[in-house]
Amino acid sequence: MSLHDEHLTATEAAVVAHVSIRDVNRAIDERILPSGFFRAGAERNVAAAGCPLIAFYFESAERLTSKERLWAIERAGARLKTQGAFAAVPLEGWTFRDEFLAIDLGPFVRRTVERLGRLMQAREAVEASPDVLGGTPVIRGTRVPVYDVAASVAAGIPRERILAAYPSIDADQIALASTYAQATPPRGRPRRAARPPKGAAAVTDRRIRIRRQAK
Repeated sequence: MSLHDEHLTATEAAVVAHVSIRDVNRAIDERILPSGFFRAGAERNVAAAGCPLIAFYFESAERLTSKERLWAIERAGARLKTQGAFAAVPLEGWTFRDEFLAIDLGPFVRRTVERLGRLMQAREAVEASPDVLGGTPVIRGTRVPVYDVAASVAAGIPRERILAAYPSIDADQIALASTYAQATPPRGRPRRAARPPKGAAAVTDRRIRIRRQAK
């Protein structure tokens, strides 16, 4: 299986690697990722197998030098290229040694495999049909807009209140909606703040007078 049989957008890769999109772009532009793990161009793609390498490079920055990190990435990358589907890679045996130096990428492989699995679940949990809310992405089997749920999570609204507002979904679907929205942000400009309903009137026009202190 080719590395690019499991390609991700830069935004999806950021979610799986648990880094910022800026870090993903740095990994491409600065050739932190070995060749074959990404496609540069107008629409950038990152192989799923490149995500643990990105995660390792940025998370270990305070403990290892750039040279040491790139050394480990080169060796781990060579092994990843020989594997099949990234989701099925061995979770052990990712320690690389050079004289006194030993670097274990196992935790990064395990965490990114887990996050990739959640991303796949999030994709399956969402559907979009012209017959449902004009094609707005909704949680599968419901009419609940994914981005509305994710916005509630981002705003810090308690899960219990979200469940009360959308009784047709459960707690796991809330988490998947949040993952989906992070990996697939809505396109276009954000909506403007809603105007007051027609016929609405101001309840008060109270003004506060600020007193100046005498000099």
